[in-house]
Parts: sequence; C-alpha cells; structure tokens
Amino acid sequence: MTQTTMTSLQRVLTTLGRKEPDRVPLFLLLTMHGAKELGLSIKEYFSKAEYVVEGQLRMRAKYRNDCIYAIFFGAIEVEAWGCDIIYIEDGPPNSGRPFIRKPQDILHLEPPKVKESPCLVKVLKTIAMLKEKVKDDAPIIGVAVSPFSLPVMQMGFDKYIELMYEQPDLFNRLMRLNESFCVEWANAQLEAGATAICYFDPVSSMTIITRDMYLKTGFEIAKRTIAQIKGPTATHMASGRCLPIIGDIAQTGTAIIGTSVLEDLVDVKSACRGKLTVLGNLNGIQMRNWTPEQTESIVKDCIAKAGQGGGFILSDNHGEIPYQVPDEVLLNISEAVHKWGTYPLN
Repeated sequence: MTQTTMTSLQRVLTTLGRKEPDRVPLFLLLTMHGAKELGLSIKEYFSKAEYVVEGQLRMRAKYRNDCIYAIFFGAIEVEAWGCDIIYIEDGPPNSGRPFIRKPQDILHLEPPKVKESPCLVKVLKTIAMLKEKVKDDAPIIGVAVSPFSLPVMQMGFDKYIELMYEQPDLFNRLMRLNESFCVEWANAQLEAGATAICYFDPVSSMTIITRDMYLKTGFEIAKRTIAQIKGPTATHMASGRCLPIIGDIAQTGTAIIGTSVLEDLVDVKSACRGKLTVLGNLNGIQMRNWTPEQTESIVKDCIAKAGQGGGFILSDNHGEIPYQVPDEVLLNISEAVHKWGTYPLN
C-alpha cells in the first residue's frame, strides 16, 4: 500500500524515530556547488549570505534534497578566532597559519563572541533567511566543529597531538575555551532557525585515536558539550571510522552518526539499532567518476544494507561533497534514491 508523500522534515523525523517513512531521506551535503549554480567563484559565493541562500534553495530544488546545509566552510570557525582563510578555485576554503604558535599561547587565549564576529554573523543571517523561505518543510542543518577537533586548525595536527599527550593542563584549558565557544556557536545557529547541529568530531574517530584515548578525551568533551546544545545533534567523523565506539557515541546524547565508507553499513546499522540513526556512506572521492550504472548500483546497495526499518539517511561519508562531483552524478544519486528507496523496500 502506497504511503502518503511526506515533507522532507516529516521524512527525517520519522526516520529518526526508527520507523519507515515514505522514502529513505537523501542528504546531499553540498556547500560549494551553489557557486556553480550562480556562476560565481567560491570566494565570491561565500562573501554574501544572499548568495548562499539562493544556492542552497536552487540545489534543493534541483536534486530533490531532503535538507538545507547551512555550513559555509569548516575554517570559518577559526576565522572568528583570528585565523587567515586561504581560498582556492575548486575546493573548500581552508585555514591559514595556526594562531596558536606555541602551547603557552593557550594561557592568554579567549574565545570570540559569536555575535560580534562578522564571519559568523553572516552564517546566522543565512540561516535566518533560509528559515524564512523553507519554514518547516525541510530541516536546516547547522554545523559546529567539536571542541576536541577544532585544535587541528587552531594549532596544527602535530602540535595538538603532542599537547594532548604531554601537557594535560594546557590541553584541558583549551578544551574549556573551545567548549564555551562551541556551545555558544551551536545555540546561536539554533536560535537563528537551524533545526539541528552537525557536531563534526573527526579527531575522535578510530582512524586517529584509540578507544581508550577517546573515552578519556573526546567522549567526555562530547557529553559535556552536547548536553548544553539546545537542540538535536548529529555526530560526524568526517570519513573517520566509528564502528568500535558506536555504543559510546550513543551515550553522548547525539541522535545520528555519520559513518565512513571504510566500514560496512550492515555492521554499522546493526551496532546502531535502537540507539542511533545512520547517516552515510557514499564515497565522495570516487563519486567524481561514477557512471549512471555504478551510481544506481551503489545507492541500491546502501539502501538494501541499512534502509530496512528506518533509521537510515543516505549521504556521503565525509560531510561535504567535493566540488569536482558533476551535476549528472548528483542527479543520478537522487533518481536512484527515489527509485529504490521508497518504502516498503523491494
């Protein structure tokens, strides 16, 4: 028996309740493709809230996407702390030279005020404008980098790993500062109209640290931080492995886990059953060269592995689809979801 067509928000909420909606929700987490839609460079596109709003609305209509992705780029958070941004023609803007040059700099560091940071205010304006347009038809996803993962951009990977293991007092001070900033930033996005916050935490993944280290650090930090965020969260490891810690992640209070293409969806769905909704796990790098036949086969396989009983949102595995992925592939993904993702699944 055919179900009544749901709005995107209804579809996602039903999925989060681990029930079967009318169709598997599709989250194409697109950021830079809006620049292509408007014929702008990436730098110019991110210069105005109005451009990002128009880009997101066009992409949702074009690809029949079930979410609005309000992120500009990850490095915008450290731009608020005073870091330079490096723009390139065909990729996400990145952070420049770390502003924590030596560990002792942490002693004199204070977090920026979100509503006094022009770059963050621009994102909040974008969310508010999107909310006015979209209303409750689709979820608007805000983004906050976890306090535990932000130092990769604040001080560089090598120095941060050394700090984590060798200078616990300075590490703990930096975490307190970052937790304060993350909570303020996430809640400001929710206040502006975001439906939920994607909590990006790649340093917590088993690709980077051990479970023992995670339980001492990223796990405790996530519990404290997520408890203060006044809305639902989705934890994303940005391609990192999460399977060994899914039970732990569920205890942080998050609702969704973004999974790696390096992990089998059958295993991930089994580990998440009754605890978390699964988000993933299309390979964004390989996606650049998919044929229509490959696209349909891969989408069909993901849905077959994780779609039964709800609790699954089809998406990429990194949380941002590369600029080089052509429109044709994205359209083919959408078409395949609509063909194979309708409940009851065949």
